[in-house]
Amino acid sequence: MPSPAVHDYSILITDDDAGVRETLRDILIPHGYRTFLAESGEEAIDIVRDNQVHIALLDMHLPRLSGLETLAVFRQMRGALPAILISGACDESLLRRALSEHAFCVLEKPVSRHVVVHVVHKALRKFYDN
Repeated sequence: MPSPAVHDYSILITDDDAGVRETLRDILIPHGYRTFLAESGEEAIDIVRDNQVHIALLDMHLPRLSGLETLAVFRQMRGALPAILISGACDESLLRRALSEHAFCVLEKPVSRHVVVHVVHKALRKFYDN
């Protein structure tokens, strides 16, 4: 089965800061990606339940459910959904926990436009190119 064209991939962007969500959306849309925006882990879970999502960008520090806790729920729902965690405070503990939840990677805020696009492309190639 051939891998989808870039415009067939959808990306979930979850951050409690509307400016960050919109900035990430504005970075990814020109590359042909469809986006879903969520401001909480609970909203992200609803989106993944109701839509085809190919990759998730998750802020680590969300109200109620953290990015890692949200990722754990995704795993129960869908198995392997590639996820990139984004955090303002990356430390060894976070990296270990992200690895244990099978996150693709952790990016430290602020993230550059180039890094976001590169990591998303790399994750999509790894998970969907056969």
